[in-house]
Amino acid sequence: MSYKKGVEVLPAHLLKEVQKYIDGGLIYIPKKSERVGWGHLNGSKKLLEKRNDKIFELYKNGISLDEIAHIYYLSEETIKKIVYGKKQL
Repeated sequence: MSYKKGVEVLPAHLLKEVQKYIDGGLIYIPKKSERVGWGHLNGSKKLLEKRNDKIFELYKNGISLDEIAHIYYLSEETIKKIVYGKKQL
C-alpha cells in the first residue's frame, strides 16, 4: 500500500466532496477485487481442515480427547470444540 496525495489522483470536485467528510485525515480505499477469506491464499485453511478431520476420525475410533490433545499439542478444550463442531455437521 502506498500513500498518494488526493490532489494528484482525484478530480477537484471529488476532492472537495471527500473533504466534507474527512478534511486533512487519512482514508484507506480498498481495491475493487473481492476480498479473499483467511487462509485461502496460502493454504492454511485447508491444512487446518485436514487436521480437524483427522482429529474427528481419531475421536470416532475411540481415542480419548485427552490422548488426541497430547498427539496434536492442543488443549483438551480445543479438541472438544473441533470434535463437537464436526458432530453438528
